[in-house]
Amino acid sequence: MVIRQFIVALLLPLAALTNGVAYALDYMTVSEAAPMYDAPSAKAKPLFVVLAGTPVELVVSLEGWSKVRDSRGDLAWIEKTYLTDKRNVIVRSERAQVRSAAEDAAGLVFEVERDVVLELLEPAAAGWVNVRHRDGQIGYLKVSQVWGL
Repeated sequence: MVIRQFIVALLLPLAALTNGVAYALDYMTVSEAAPMYDAPSAKAKPLFVVLAGTPVELVVSLEGWSKVRDSRGDLAWIEKTYLTDKRNVIVRSERAQVRSAAEDAAGLVFEVERDVVLELLEPAAAGWVNVRHRDGQIGYLKVSQVWGL
């Protein structure tokens, strides 16, 4: 039984691999600007304010609080009321090209710079993700250029 549990523990992270990219179990989006704390309490030390629309990775969930990781890898606590299931991604490459179709040869729709937040329209498929810019433009971006999937 112990060996079986050990094997499951080793293989579970591999189950999250798709197209060579590892996906976290749960990403969420910050619904409005919110303070981030060093502990799960409004009396804890505030670290910084996270902007609305920022994608975060859920690490731990407690009653009323969530410990999250941002795109830079920083960990902090946020009140659950500030989180939504809506999915956004953030551009991690210096400049990313959003294309009209999920292929390198497709026409360029627009370009975005590092740290621009985009709405996730469809889950990643074949190394591409369908996104929408806040100005309404829609297109496909390489999975390797974003964080939050």
